[in-house]
Amino acid sequence: MLTEVKRILIVDDNDRDVKLTVNALRKNNFANEIDIVNDGEEALDYLYRRGKFTDVVKGNLAIILLDIKMPGMGGIETLKEIRNDPQFKLVPVIILTSSKEENDLVESYRLGANAYVVKPVDMQQFIEAIKLLGQFWVVINEPPPIKLGK
Repeated sequence: MLTEVKRILIVDDNDRDVKLTVNALRKNNFANEIDIVNDGEEALDYLYRRGKFTDVVKGNLAIILLDIKMPGMGGIETLKEIRNDPQFKLVPVIILTSSKEENDLVESYRLGANAYVVKPVDMQQFIEAIKLLGQFWVVINEPPPIKLGK
C-alpha cells in the first residue's frame, strides 16, 4: 500500500523567510510538496480551491505554517477563519512568526493553533527549528485524513 505524501502550506509574505523555510525542509530531505501563499486571503482561496487555486489537487495537508504579521488578512484572522470551518478544524496549524508578543501567543492558542514557534534570527537555528518542526508534524505526527475543498 502506497502512503500519500502530505502537503505543506506556507503562508508568509516575507520572501526571505519562505526561501529559508523551503530550503530547510529540502535540506532535511522532506519529500512533501510545498505550496506557498503570501497572505491570509490567498491561504483561504487555496484551502477552498477558488480563484487562482482552482487547480489545486485535493490531498492531505500535513501542516500549515502560518505567519502572523502580513498585509491584508493577517495570521490571527486567517487562523480564526480556518478553525471556524469544520472541514479544516483538524488541520495542524503551526504559527511560525517573528512576533514575541504575548497577546499574539495567547490569541493563537485560544483560536486553536497547534504550536507557536518564534522564528530564530540566526540562520542555523532557523534551519534546525524547521527540521524539528518537520520531523514532528510531517513524519511522526499522525493526524486524521483531511481533504481540501468540498
